Amino acid sequence: MEKQKNAVGRRKEAVTRIWLSRGTGKITINDKDYKEYFSLVYLQNQVEMPLKAVQSLDKFDVKINAAGGGMKGQAEAAKLGIGRALIELNAEFRPALKAAGILKRDPRSVERKKFGHKKARRSYQFSKR
Repeated sequence: MEKQKNAVGRRKEAVTRIWLSRGTGKITINDKDYKEYFSLVYLQNQVEMPLKAVQSLDKFDVKINAAGGGMKGQAEAAKLGIGRALIELNAEFRPALKAAGILKRDPRSVERKKFGHKKARRSYQFSKR
């Protein structure tokens, strides 16, 4: 049997560790089925996207350990991690994953709050009198 491959995906504050192995298409996140963990359909689609891009949704078992961030961040971190693990498994998957935009790490995250301001950019209301 082929050894499992692992990878890391990140998005905002979310970090996911991915273990990919040959199997029947079972995807588990934090020991729960991914459809139970992500109740929203578009988040489930985010997790499936890399496997659909290489037409192998039912060929691999994916075990995901997700921590930090919110649901959307975790789903997108899982997408990136699965894509990276697939490339590690088979380099021929790279063009299909790259065309689907799965291999890009989204750098956007929350801007820090500045001193003298209410939020990152919002200042206190100015009062002349």
